[in-house]
Amino acid sequence: MVEQTQTRFSIQWIHSVAEVSQADWDALALPLVTPFFEWAWLHNMESSGSTTAKTGWLPNHLVVWREHGADRAHPRQLVAIAPLYVKGHSYGEFVFDHQWADLAERLGVRYYPKLLGMSPVTPAEGYRFMIAEGEDEVELTTLMVSAIDRFCLEHGLSGCNFLYVAPEWRSLMQRCGFMPWLHHSYIWQNQGFQQFEDYLGAFNANQRRNIKRERKAVSQAGLRLQALTGEEIPKAFLGQMYAFYADTCDKFGWWGSKYLTRQFFEQLYPNYCARTVLFAAFEAGNDRHPIGMSICFTKGDRLYGRYWGSSYDIENLHFDACYYSPIEWAIARGIQVFDPGSGGRHKKRRGFPATPNYSLHKFYDPRLAKILENYTEQINRAEQQEIELINEDLPFKLANKSMNGCDSDDVH
Repeated sequence: MVEQTQTRFSIQWIHSVAEVSQADWDALALPLVTPFFEWAWLHNMESSGSTTAKTGWLPNHLVVWREHGADRAHPRQLVAIAPLYVKGHSYGEFVFDHQWADLAERLGVRYYPKLLGMSPVTPAEGYRFMIAEGEDEVELTTLMVSAIDRFCLEHGLSGCNFLYVAPEWRSLMQRCGFMPWLHHSYIWQNQGFQQFEDYLGAFNANQRRNIKRERKAVSQAGLRLQALTGEEIPKAFLGQMYAFYADTCDKFGWWGSKYLTRQFFEQLYPNYCARTVLFAAFEAGNDRHPIGMSICFTKGDRLYGRYWGSSYDIENLHFDACYYSPIEWAIARGIQVFDPGSGGRHKKRRGFPATPNYSLHKFYDPRLAKILENYTEQINRAEQQEIELINEDLPFKLANKSMNGCDSDDVH
């Protein structure tokens, strides 16, 4: 659907990133710090059957063209993109709004479908409208929000939600009527580390000893971890990564979050291998068949952990494959930020402080909007307190003296 505006722009709603050329799309996506809005990633999501109407993720991307006129060699130019999805549920978002859906039901408001902006099933910060360099961001943002408002009202959508938004984008969207909801992730930041020993040195003596013991247990089990990226990745390993991912998800039953297809993993080769890092665990004498792997993605000075699994339970392999080996790899390459993925039970004790992130929400029913606006102010204050409490309990040398233990690793 193409909507002509009264200005020099036209607005189009598309149901696949393939309706825009990869070169045009990536001209706007590549400048982002995150890799998860690039054409190859989102197209893989769609073409693999991971994000489709059938799975409850109907692609409904908003694109804006600058119209030059038919007399020009290139009559239009892509100037803005908002990757969006019409959602019939809240699964795969990792921002849990089920209580909002329950409230809407009690008010007699249909909560689903809703419009959602995020990289599907990828709880990593960085969502924003992608706008071409040199364009007026405020003008185009206002145009796009107006188009989103009309679309939601015309099609009976309860609201529009943007998750894991880029920090610099939030204030602009709040001025456009979006309500901020505070959350937290667990994010590692490079504190000028030059080697893995520098990372260890940030911890109190007890936790340094624990980390060394966990890594030693993996090596004593006869395992060697190897990082593979780009052309180093055998194609077969990506199919094996799916098997590990699926098995790990199945262990958690209903909460397993198995949203991606085998085809998604296999299609990472070869088009997305440059962004992919596999941390593969091999038994002695066998370099061809990993018995466990984690998969991460990288761009610029950032690393993102996503999935992991193993053939059988091996003590502490999860910690090494998902945290320690990626951190060691990141330090060696000057990576500044490592987002290991959702959850936090094990992360804070391994150097991942609670770090604020925001989602943004607009509801079109006045009753729902008013109640949630007041309620969200309260939960944001509570969330900020939770972040502060978590970070008071980190096992760093100066974070909490009661956890520092002794100053020597030799004390048992």
